[in-house]
Amino acid sequence: MSEHIVNAGDADFEQEVLQAEGPVLVDFWAPWCGPCKMLGPVLEDLAGDMAGKVKVVKVNVDENKESAGRFGVMSIPTMILFKGGKDVATLVGFMSKEQLKDKIEEQL
Repeated sequence: MSEHIVNAGDADFEQEVLQAEGPVLVDFWAPWCGPCKMLGPVLEDLAGDMAGKVKVVKVNVDENKESAGRFGVMSIPTMILFKGGKDVATLVGFMSKEQLKDKIEEQL
């Protein structure tokens, strides 16, 4: 995993995401999910390119059901962009790096 991606769970979601200084893109995923596996390298590239602009956090839904439920994650991969502790955009399904970058930059 990339040095620019943080793994978070129910115990530290508040600290890593909701109390973070800048925007945070949270990827809700699971190891058995095919599209999630395809998205992994895309997020690694994106996290490197956007280091300092947006924090990328991965949350395994199998191990962190509380966080996934709290934000209404019904299918994966679901990515939620948080700004100032509030969810400002929800993206569902596989997306290319360019698509993700465009969606994030709309909210910066």
